Amino acid sequence: MDVYPPHRLGLLRGRFPGGPGRGSPSVSCSRLRQVQSILTQSSKSQPDGILCILGIDSRYNEGCRELANYLLFGLYNQNASDFEKTGFSEEVLDDVIILVKSDSVHLYCNPVNYRYLLPYVAHWRNLHFHCMTENEYEDEEAAEEFKIASFVDMVRDCSRIGIPYSSQGHLQIFDMFVVEKWPIVQAFALEGIGGDGFFTMKYELQDVSLNLWNVYSKMDPMSLESLLSEDLVAFEHQWTSFFANFDTEIPFLLELSESQAGEPFRSYFSHGMISSHITENSPNRQPFVLFGNHSTRENLNAGNFNFPSEGHLVRSTGPSGSFAKHMVVQCVSPKGPLACSRTYFFGATHVPYLGDESKLPKKTEQMLLSQVYAAVIEAVLAGIACYAKTSSLTKAKEVAEQTLGSGLDSFDLTQFKAGLRSKMTFHIHAVNNHGRIVPLDSEDSLYFVKTACMTVYDIPDLLGGRGCLGSVVFSESFLTSQILVKEKDGTVTTETSSIVLTAAIPRFCSWLVEDNEVKLSEKTQQAVKGDACFLGTFLTGGEGAYLYSSNPHSWPEEGKVHFFSSGLLFSHRHHGSIVLSKDHMNSILFYDGDSTSVVAALLIEFKSSLLPHLPVHFHGSSNFLMIALFPRSKIYQAFYSEVFSPWQQQANSGLSLKVIQEDGLSVEQKRLHSSAQKLYSVLSHSAGEKRSPLKLLPAKLPELDWFLQHFAISSISREPVMRTHLPVLLQQAEINPSHRVENDKVTISIVTGLPGCHASELCAFLVTLHKEYGRWMVYRQIMDSSECFHAAHFQRYLSSVLEAQQNRSARQSAYIRKKIRLLVVLQGYTDVIDVVQALQTHPDSNVKSSFTIGAITVCVEPLSCYMDHRFLFPKCLDQCSQGLVSNVVFTSHTTEQRHPLLVQLQTLIRAANPTAAFILAENGIVTRNEDIELILSENSFSSPQMLRSRYLMYPGWQVSSLKSS
Repeated sequence: MDVYPPHRLGLLRGRFPGGPGRGSPSVSCSRLRQVQSILTQSSKSQPDGILCILGIDSRYNEGCRELANYLLFGLYNQNASDFEKTGFSEEVLDDVIILVKSDSVHLYCNPVNYRYLLPYVAHWRNLHFHCMTENEYEDEEAAEEFKIASFVDMVRDCSRIGIPYSSQGHLQIFDMFVVEKWPIVQAFALEGIGGDGFFTMKYELQDVSLNLWNVYSKMDPMSLESLLSEDLVAFEHQWTSFFANFDTEIPFLLELSESQAGEPFRSYFSHGMISSHITENSPNRQPFVLFGNHSTRENLNAGNFNFPSEGHLVRSTGPSGSFAKHMVVQCVSPKGPLACSRTYFFGATHVPYLGDESKLPKKTEQMLLSQVYAAVIEAVLAGIACYAKTSSLTKAKEVAEQTLGSGLDSFDLTQFKAGLRSKMTFHIHAVNNHGRIVPLDSEDSLYFVKTACMTVYDIPDLLGGRGCLGSVVFSESFLTSQILVKEKDGTVTTETSSIVLTAAIPRFCSWLVEDNEVKLSEKTQQAVKGDACFLGTFLTGGEGAYLYSSNPHSWPEEGKVHFFSSGLLFSHRHHGSIVLSKDHMNSILFYDGDSTSVVAALLIEFKSSLLPHLPVHFHGSSNFLMIALFPRSKIYQAFYSEVFSPWQQQANSGLSLKVIQEDGLSVEQKRLHSSAQKLYSVLSHSAGEKRSPLKLLPAKLPELDWFLQHFAISSISREPVMRTHLPVLLQQAEINPSHRVENDKVTISIVTGLPGCHASELCAFLVTLHKEYGRWMVYRQIMDSSECFHAAHFQRYLSSVLEAQQNRSARQSAYIRKKIRLLVVLQGYTDVIDVVQALQTHPDSNVKSSFTIGAITVCVEPLSCYMDHRFLFPKCLDQCSQGLVSNVVFTSHTTEQRHPLLVQLQTLIRAANPTAAFILAENGIVTRNEDIELILSENSFSSPQMLRSRYLMYPGWQVSSLKSS
């Protein structure tokens, strides 16, 4: 059929980013609706259409290219060498004109790029192709004339046309005379084939760049995928570089300056800002690294990302010129919405237990600050959760303040609570996809990433009274998802979800900097290895394991574990030594899943007496720790051979190890074990490969999968979904495992198609051949000059059917028991969504509940699809809609299945509806029983897959808000 070499076409498919299958049809339709919303805003000057011309025909205008890439998922993000590899010239590949109107789209392309545009556009509603056939396109002069004529025809019904003149960050003063010089626009004035006059004199042009930029900034599943796979990876890389700076400086951390420490963040931000061409002066969107008492309110609000001089060192930024006890850091994505702040510590935030219960650890500045910081983290995350549910900044702030207060109480800091709360600020900012702060109260902010931040400024030295310790800061970037749900009583409620995108950035970290702290950690390790160790006899250890806490806001820590007869030592490169004596334990449970592929978990419930000897982020809602031993690891094998038996046999001499099964795990323990299993799965699959931050996302963000399911629904539309359908949409459950239709419902089988498609012949064939299916009633649409579907007439017909059925006498009860089926035949330019909505919006709820659609079948006569070239008859593609139509019946050319016209149409329809069954039935006569079963199916339309597609592709399908045109 095609005259182009198949190997070249394959190259083209591989080179185009987001090739067929990557871009979700529902997101594509949603993006188109977002662009069309510009045309439906109530404004006297709103344009009738938005014109997007690619390539040489617009002199490679960047604004047009940007719009095409938004609608086509980056299809034209290519450079010249990429296009050369396809074997086609760039002029051929970007020979595209798109006119977006409020209710339709016109697309000019050529036969080369047609088949690669097709998967991206076939599902757009009311799509009109202007494209020659392969043979026609071989005549260059005819092809050029066809393009001009198509352009003239596309804009014929417009009076005002919007032009995407500028790309983001490159705003140019709109000049319609520059547009007039675009080659295709100049050709508009050609006599004979043109539009009879100058384009700019016939049409009023206006720049819609700013409107489109606002549309591009909204987060949807595809831009979220890009954010996670590109921006977040780059963002996390800056933090990796930041930590590397500190780890390589040990033991010379005291000499480290703010400027040295912040270099990765500064370079990342300043270089990105230069290339973004957009300036942002808000101090909330600038990076910083500030040590100790240099982190005052004044310094934090300076808004100067050129960090202070080399003079601010760890050594000298603490109270009275001592070493700094902490630092506050913020990294900001210069060209994206991500930002997060952390507070990290210089010095240990705990004192390890060394066997003497009489000596309680003395509280240090680091301990105090880490406890305030832990309370701040709880407060911010509680504020995020509240905002996700309520969309109210006021309520989120109230919850954050209350949580901060209760957190301070839990650390026995009640006496400082009033003073600290007076120095606290909490805010949430909405940030667009280009990293610019936008009003939180705008309607569009729902689709923007947000950053929630709490700062406790200028904390006084509450222990030593030596002035100010500095400030504590914590912030996270998060995204919310909100689905409107229509309840049975008609009220609309909301189902919400949220995800903290920057949660994988370590929330707690500390470095041992002073000699006495380093020596204490070394002393701990030497003490437990001595002959007279308070932990008893050394059994085995020194290998890697993961320590999990019941604190849901902390991540597992990787370190080396040493087992003793009466406890264990966990050694961490940042936090130092953590000693767990059996004297501090209430129980030790062991779970291994009876499988060598399941993570083995040592579950330790500890006494409150251990809390002073634990870093603050291991304090949880319950006194519980889990040590994860990964299968096939050295520590896993060593535990079984050296520890398992001795710990089990200590019933008389101490606490003994108890083995439990999965049903013995608490909900909290199952959550932690599931998290460890995900981490093991990710790490084991990437064994031998360079560890990618993205590959760790499922383990670091365990709720990501659920959020993506939720966001896929919420980001498509603000139309409510039915409560009973919600579990199916979120893929939590099916409507009914058997999908059986209730016996008392009348099944409607719908057959539709363009005039001449043999739908009536198929209907007659079904009625005469298959009377065993029940009593048939046939509804044929009223045929008038417009050949439109009359919803009111159809609704009256359904009412009369139900009334007649209810009025039958008891003597006919046996006859009634034979199931009634309704066959609806619509042969015309009917949009099938109109038929569905006529039933869904029937004014009599009793009638509505008495009928159910079994399956929708469209008849396609290949010879009756095209008016000319590849210009389809109206509604031809819409009648094959995904989520509505289950079967496509081809009613001619069926004896020659590789006929070019049949193959070409099947390719087109398959792009529009990937799940439809294709049936061959010459002149409407079906020859296979299984095809008849498909057409007369009682549950195809209501299957979970179809229901989900319907909601995603046609938001509002179940109410009257969606209108065909």
